[in-house]
Amino acid sequence: MAAGITRPMLNALLDAGEIERLGRGHYRLVVQPDLELPDLTEVSLRAPRSVICLISALDFHALTTEIPHAVHFAIPRGARAPHIDHPPTRPYWFGPRSYGLGIEEHIVDGVSIRVYDMEKTIVDCFQFRNRIGKALAVEALREYRARRGIDAGKFSRYAVACRVQNVITPYIEALI
Repeated sequence: MAAGITRPMLNALLDAGEIERLGRGHYRLVVQPDLELPDLTEVSLRAPRSVICLISALDFHALTTEIPHAVHFAIPRGARAPHIDHPPTRPYWFGPRSYGLGIEEHIVDGVSIRVYDMEKTIVDCFQFRNRIGKALAVEALREYRARRGIDAGKFSRYAVACRVQNVITPYIEALI
């Protein structure tokens, strides 16, 4: 509607197969190339304050072999979770101490996607280990170490802010 397209024009374009519906209120031309990360793009458009986290962030950073069945995203505690028809989503409410830490911004398919950096993602996985599984958090930490070595300072800072320093420290010490 902001582009001056009326509802009947939109329906005609859909019926003619010239555009396809990505999600509620979002369409794209069929002749455009496929999106690189369509699920993350849709969530970032529908929930601009969201930050991709946990399994979705592990997948984004290629730190896991697990395929996320939903887009996991963080929003500030007290915020309303947006209603997103597709893709399946899983919101997590983060407190003010941990929500703003380690956010990276990536431009993918012309859309700004906010995702936690690798270290913050791994710390979050240990924080939510009872929901996503401790094995996944340990796998991500091992993969991270194999690629980069361990930035103990960053891990320590994030672990203190997320209150998981006693949980994650033995794993980091074992890998150093």
